[in-house]
Amino acid sequence: MSRQTKRDYYEVLGVSRTAAQDEIKSAYRKAALKWHPDRNPEQKDTAEARFREATEAYSVLFDAQKRAAYDRYGHAGVSGVSADVGFNSSIFEEFQDIFGDFFGFEDIFGRTGGRGRARVQRGADLRYDMELTFEEAAAGVSTKVRLPRQELCDACKGTGAKAGTGVVTCETCKGRGQLHYQQGFFSISRTCPQCQGAGQMIREKCAECRGRGRVERTRTIEVRVPPGVDSQTRIRVPNEGEPGANGAPPGDLYIVLDVKEHPFFERRGADLYCTIPVSIAQAALGAELSVPGLNGEEKVTIPEGTQTGSIIRLKGKGLPDPHGGGKGDLYVNVRVITPTKLTRDQRLLLQQLEQMLKVENRPAERNSSFFEKVKDIFG
Repeated sequence: MSRQTKRDYYEVLGVSRTAAQDEIKSAYRKAALKWHPDRNPEQKDTAEARFREATEAYSVLFDAQKRAAYDRYGHAGVSGVSADVGFNSSIFEEFQDIFGDFFGFEDIFGRTGGRGRARVQRGADLRYDMELTFEEAAAGVSTKVRLPRQELCDACKGTGAKAGTGVVTCETCKGRGQLHYQQGFFSISRTCPQCQGAGQMIREKCAECRGRGRVERTRTIEVRVPPGVDSQTRIRVPNEGEPGANGAPPGDLYIVLDVKEHPFFERRGADLYCTIPVSIAQAALGAELSVPGLNGEEKVTIPEGTQTGSIIRLKGKGLPDPHGGGKGDLYVNVRVITPTKLTRDQRLLLQQLEQMLKVENRPAERNSSFFEKVKDIFG
């Protein structure tokens, strides 16, 4: 676009000659969003020209000295501007100021740019694996864990600099934290390798942390495990992770539980299942037995004529719900044991009983209650 064909900068942005800086910035924001080449793929050449035009107008009118020269002499007063508007560092930084409040610089250009301002980034979360016995998980425990973690250095307060020396602006990036390289219409922004994006350099390193700003310490933290937890339960301990950078809040600590299996009980959620053996006589005549429970012995009544596979439910004798939903139940599976070695007297008594309790040994139909019970037991 030659100097003779240039439009008036105020006309380009659609503002009056008395427009305040906020009006100019707002107008440029709208023009830049409207004419950005990525938003106009079907008319990219036209959009690129309009985008450059708006950027050139903004670079002049937003700068008080350039604007004064333009108001007095027109385009001739700022003749060197058009060669410098591209995406030089000053304009590049202004883009972050303009768009960052609304969309985030990355959303529009797909990368970060700007002045290397320190970002507030929350500290890292930590994980601690804890093993519990079945009884501990059922009852809940209060325990202490020793946790190694990174903490801010007390000597330098996390700056990494020796006390009294402070930090200085990075000479490589001039405090911006990034270096900009022109490449055609766009410029490329890279993190400064000298300061790693901080924009500042340490004069003398802290002897305690060797300039890292952090030291590893082992802390003892008390953890409350609620009753009824299971393996892979995660317990969050707020603010016990690693500290954040630049005054940001710390991360959290997550306790991940691994509960050992019980030799007698099988767990299904908050319910417990177990199997108890009974003799033929107990199954036939009925009995009252004691079985292990979570809180000592539990009484189980075996009804007369109980069959193998019968399930007896003890309500509320299971595990507590860690979320406060009451307790589960205990289910007792009855298994009738047939003796394998008999004495002479036992054999005689069973023979007599056999004569009195005749059973016709014919195959049962598939839809009989016997088959239904077998299906329930063995799935």
